[in-house]
Parts: sequence; C-alpha cells; structure tokens
Amino acid sequence: MSESAMDPNTRHYAHCLPLGAQVVGVGSDAQRTRFRLWAPSCESVQLQLEGGCDSSGDASLVDMQPAGNGWFEAELACGAGTLYRYRIDGELAIPDPASRFQPQDVHGPSEVIDPRAYRWQHTHWQGRPWEETVLYELHVGTLGGYAGVTKRLASLVEVGVTAIELMPLNDFPGTRNWGYDGVLPYAPDSAYGRPEDLKALIDAAHGLGLMVFLDVVYNHFGPDGNYLQQYAKPFFKEGSHTPWGQAIDFDRMEVRDFFCENALYWLNEYRFDGLRIDAVHAIANDGWLRELADHVHARVEPGRRVHLVLENEHNHASLLESHFDAQWNDDAHNVLHVMLTGETEGYYRSYAEAPARKLARVLGEGFAYQGDPSPAHDGAPRGEPSGHLRPTAFVMFLQNHDQIGNRAFGERLRMLCKDDPVRAATALMLLSPQIPLVFMDEEYGSKQPFLFFTDYTGELADAVREGRRREFARFSAFADPERRAQIPDPNDPATFAASSPPRGDPVAHASGERLEWMHFYKSALAVRAKLITPRLAHAKAAGADVLKTRDGNDAPAVIARWRLSDGETLTIALNLGGEDVPLAELPAGKVVFETPPRARDHVRDHALPAYACVAWLTGDVCEYALGHDARRAEPAEPNP
Repeated sequence: MSESAMDPNTRHYAHCLPLGAQVVGVGSDAQRTRFRLWAPSCESVQLQLEGGCDSSGDASLVDMQPAGNGWFEAELACGAGTLYRYRIDGELAIPDPASRFQPQDVHGPSEVIDPRAYRWQHTHWQGRPWEETVLYELHVGTLGGYAGVTKRLASLVEVGVTAIELMPLNDFPGTRNWGYDGVLPYAPDSAYGRPEDLKALIDAAHGLGLMVFLDVVYNHFGPDGNYLQQYAKPFFKEGSHTPWGQAIDFDRMEVRDFFCENALYWLNEYRFDGLRIDAVHAIANDGWLRELADHVHARVEPGRRVHLVLENEHNHASLLESHFDAQWNDDAHNVLHVMLTGETEGYYRSYAEAPARKLARVLGEGFAYQGDPSPAHDGAPRGEPSGHLRPTAFVMFLQNHDQIGNRAFGERLRMLCKDDPVRAATALMLLSPQIPLVFMDEEYGSKQPFLFFTDYTGELADAVREGRRREFARFSAFADPERRAQIPDPNDPATFAASSPPRGDPVAHASGERLEWMHFYKSALAVRAKLITPRLAHAKAAGADVLKTRDGNDAPAVIARWRLSDGETLTIALNLGGEDVPLAELPAGKVVFETPPRARDHVRDHALPAYACVAWLTGDVCEYALGHDARRAEPAEPNP
C-alpha cells in the first residue's frame, strides 16, 4: 500500500501539459516521459539527454519526430531527474521553454520533474472569498528563499494578513532579480529552492489559512536566456515593439495556449490561490485576457476559490465586470503619494491638480481617471467609467515593489514624510472596502530601502546600470551627473543585501517603534476582520466628498461612505493636512478606529484633527469599539 493510500489527508497534484516534458506511466520503475516542442522556424530537433535515462548516464541525442504545425515530439523510457536540452538543426542546444525546473540556471539543461512526487497535506483547502483578502507582497529571495518565507507565515497571520503574494518566480539569469526579467515561465527559479520546496511553502500557508498568490509576467521576456526568437519566430509579432523588444503575438493560437497553460499549471499543480498578471496594458489584447480568465474558471476543480488580479495602466473597468476579481489601483496610490510627499514629477504630475478631489473619486468610484485626459499620457484619455463596480474590485496600497524600488534610492514612505500622515493614510488603506495590500516589512514601519537589483555580467550589466541612471536624468534631483552616479548599481550584491529584511521571526524580535507599528497594523486589521470584512460581499460606495477649510477652500481631507451588505454604513474621514478641518455634520454610527489617539474628542467639537483618520460604523458593531493608541498599543476604551 502506498503512503498516500495509508494517509487519506495526502494527495498528489499534476497539471498535464501539452508541451514540454510530461512524465507518463505509473511508478518510478516504469516511468516514461513525453517531450514536445513548438519550433516552427527550424527543420529538425533532437532531444539531448544528459543523464538519468535507462541505458546510460552519458549525453545522447534522440531524433524528435515532426508532428505537424511546427511541433516536434518524442517519448522515452526516462523519468524524474533526467537532464535534457533540445538541439535545434543540429547546432544550437536550448533549454525547454516549458521547463519545470532549471537546476543550473537559464542556460543549463532542464530537469524532468514528476509533480506527483510531492504529497500534499492540506488537501481540504478550497481558498477564501475574495472580500476576505488582505494581501502581503513579498520577494522570496530577500527573505531567504521558500524556507525563509515559510518561517514568517505564522507572524503574518498574527498581524492579520490573509494572503501572501510572491513576486515573480519564473527562472531568471543569476541568483538575484526582481523576477520581471524571467525567460522560462514554467520554471520556479532554483536560487530559491526546488519545486517541492515551493509546494511545501504553499501547503504550509494553506494549513495556516493563508492564500498564496503569484505574480506572473506574460507581456515580455527578459534580455538574457530567451532563445525563442531563434527557433519560434512566429511567437513574436513582426514590426511591433515594446520597451522590452519585439511584442509577443497574442493573436497566434500557440502563444495564447502557452500562457493559458502556464496559468493553469501554477493554479492546479502548485495550488496557488490566484494570480496577479503584470502589466496587461503591454499585452494590448483584452480578448485574450478574457479567454484566459474563461479557461481558468472552467478548468479548476469545482468548489475551489481562485482569484485573478490585473495590473493595467489603461484602467479598463470592463475587464472587472465579470472576468477578473480586481485591479491594482495605481490611482489610489499615486494621489495619496502626492498628498503625503508633495512630489509631482513623472507620472505624479497627473495627480498634482486638485488631489483631494481625485482621492474622493477614487474612494467613491474606484478610478481617478475614467476616460479623462491624463497629463502623463500627453493629454490622451485614460480609463473607463468605474463607479458601478464593487469596491473590492480595486487593490489599494501605499507601497509596493514598483513604487519603492523604481525610486533611485528605493526609499520607503517613512523616509519621505512624517509618521503621523503615514499612519492616517495607512488606516484608510487598511479599513477601506477596497482590498488592502501591504509590502514586505511595511507592517513594522520599515525604513529599509527596497532597491532594483539584478545579477547580470559583462556588457549587459553595464547597460542595465547606465540605462537605469539615465532614466533619472529627467528628474530635477538627478540633473547633476555626479548625483546620478550615486544611484546603486543593480548588479552589486550589496544592493540586494541592502534590500533584504532581517532574517528570523520578525514578531519575536520586534521592539520599540517596530513593535508600535506592528500593533497599529494589527489593530486596524482586527477591526477590518471583525467588523468590515463580514459585510463586504455586496458592499457599494455611497459617495465621497472633499472637506472644506474654514475659508471654504478644498482641504487635503475627504470623507467617504459605503453601504455594506447588511445595509449598515461605513464612513471614513481622512485629513492629511497639518490643520484641523471642520466637520459640519457628524457621521452616524460608532467610532471603530481612530488615529491619532482621542481624535474623537475633536470630532465631537465638529473638527477632524490634523493627520487624522476616523472610521464610523452604524448598527450593532460589537460590545466595544476598537481604536488604536500607538503609545499603548492596545484597544481604545469603549465608545460612549
């Protein structure tokens, strides 16, 4: 009797791929592997085996048979652990573009993986409803690989996180990379561990009630290790270019299938609970995006909750009406960043005029730009009307890998403005019905930079370093070449080290201000979990307004209302200015959260204090109202 048969709680999962290396047959002694490659630009393909087959451990060549429409295939008596490459037209040896693992990096041989070898423990896990999501974005490498992330899971649950989102894992050159320069979309990078280590991380997260999301990149390949152009030229659209090179041709069936299968592979074989799809505006094919979503929803087993999230600069609200759960709300971040820091260069110039009104629109309607002319897009219209969408269709954040790491010195928000307004904006993010996203170590008030890092060598390393420094020449702070020369070299190992949070259990070692910030996040997320999340399934925005100064001008302050599923109303007032703002009419309900401490005392006098965020909830909210005092780090006294 097999071990899995002895233990009814274990199970094996495999997604049968129509491309790449697929183990077939049962039992290690009888394993065979089917190999399939789409290579329409070549005449012949050979399978180059580099050990692990029946007959010999030496490298050998096996002719692959043409199967029509540019496909080549072979089936051999070999199994897990076999190292192989494809030899194109008798000359170029390449890794499998659908490789499940690259133990020797992107230019090395691929390894045959039997996904059925991992025994899953938490097979009862079916995911969580989208409205329960509190996202925590992290970079696996900076936290010590899959094993390092696994050690942090319990502390994230304690803070109130319900889902971790891993920055891209697809194989990239070297050992250090954000992941957006990947070239082998099916192979989790070996720098972080083996495939079974990634599965163990996801399995452990599910055991703690955490969802796990993966950031996937379908809009481009990185500059080192992508061989597709040399044997599959139709994969790319001739004459169409992007900032990363020739555009991928999503009008071609083989290309569409390649990425649809990739999404299903991560969801079904690795049991990810959702995908964040990077920069879909660069794909420029909403029809394929809908097709992708349809494939996913049709081919995950019944009962599983699987979520799809977009990054889309185009603000296509129509994609969020049925096919996708949510979109990263860059508008929310950008306008809050302008109000907090005063920065108005680059894309922030689109939010420099009347930022409080744009924030009110974000809270009341989702997007700030809904077809309006955008200064950062040369006045072209951007976006679609979004006021009809549910608030949970938007992911709100104050910090993420892009917004920190694309700064020259990777400064976090606390390095750019005072703590009090950051706390107020954080309270809005954590309590708003939009889905909150926290970036790695943010919950401890981290001031550690998160820099752009890579592991290139030679001319490519020079080009990346100098190209990045040139990018900042248009910003006033970097007009001086000597100042630009101080921007950290992405390829320097010290750049990666500077971006890596301290190892070990962060809760056990938290003290001082780190402990205070952690309690702030924990307190706000406790309010969200107890009082707001259970009412979010059918919540709707009920309006948002800019508050006025005593002189009748727009204040850097807003008040927003949402009608929740049970008919009660959540109201949040935010003041990011340094002066009190009049509150002509007090919101209905009980105060359930406040910052700074005792802000409600000012509210009773019809004033919203400087750098304040106060939330009210109507109805039977609890025996007590949760608030926060960062000095005491405990719930505030009951609301009278």
